[in-house]
Amino acid sequence: MELFLLALVILLAIAGALRWTADSRDYADWRPSDGGFRRSPREG
Repeated sequence: MELFLLALVILLAIAGALRWTADSRDYADWRPSDGGFRRSPREG
């Protein structure tokens, strides 16, 4: 079980690093997107 959890965390970290994740926060629905991807205000 611990090995499964570790593998899940590692896979999520890799997906996040490769930007294969989506912003599912409620307030993000009204924010503008660039081709379906939301730009972070920190990216400039």
